[in-house]
Amino acid sequence: MAFRNLISSDRGAVRSITINRPDKLNALDRETINELQIAFDQARHDDSVRAVVLAGAGEKAFVAGADIAELSAITPIQAQTFSRAGQRMMRTIELLGKPVIARIQGFALGGGLEIAMSCHLRVGSERARLGLPEISLGLLPGFGGTQRLLRLAGRPAALELCLLGQPVDAVRAHQLGLLNRVAAVDALDDEVNALADQLAASAPHALAGILDAILVGGECPFAEAMDFESKAFALTCTTEDMREGTRAFLERRKPAFTGK
Repeated sequence: MAFRNLISSDRGAVRSITINRPDKLNALDRETINELQIAFDQARHDDSVRAVVLAGAGEKAFVAGADIAELSAITPIQAQTFSRAGQRMMRTIELLGKPVIARIQGFALGGGLEIAMSCHLRVGSERARLGLPEISLGLLPGFGGTQRLLRLAGRPAALELCLLGQPVDAVRAHQLGLLNRVAAVDALDDEVNALADQLAASAPHALAGILDAILVGGECPFAEAMDFESKAFALTCTTEDMREGTRAFLERRKPAFTGK
């Protein structure tokens, strides 16, 4: 499918999905959200894809938020539909079953931080600025931002960022757990690509099991979560990749995982 607002490309087993609206600082309008839903559904069902990098075009912004021009004219019913479409798309990313890395070179504000938080790893440049400024528009986050921020950074940070609406720099974002790694501006792509390549070379069933155990099991009561983990562990023992990984360890060589 040809996209109007996205660029999708593959580098080996790594798929890059780039939001390509630099003139709008890659703001999320309804069309872009729909295209992202399609793009990630495609990545989910493509067995050749083992890891995904989500990026924003240009130097200034990963995603600067929702498209305010579109948002300003929205009705309450349309707003709920818009919110649920964004939540559904971001939940698709979160539960993709394949690791997704957010490449954050600049602003990740509002919907930009919300979509970044739905990714499994977030790598930001030293120039990255992250925040939820919806309060300044008389709004609150509508794509899951309050809940993911609460779970990632805790109640004090969630209240501070949402109530005050002020962005934080890359160092503070890293301290809060909003960024996994901070890279120099000219080293951002190398850092992201190295992580993506490492993930793409890992055993896909084990990756999916880890994601499910943490993201799904982590929302369950502890006893149920432990049972969930145990079953996921046992399931990986049915795979050829598990046999290859253990053999490679004993033979002191690098494993070659096939996804079987």
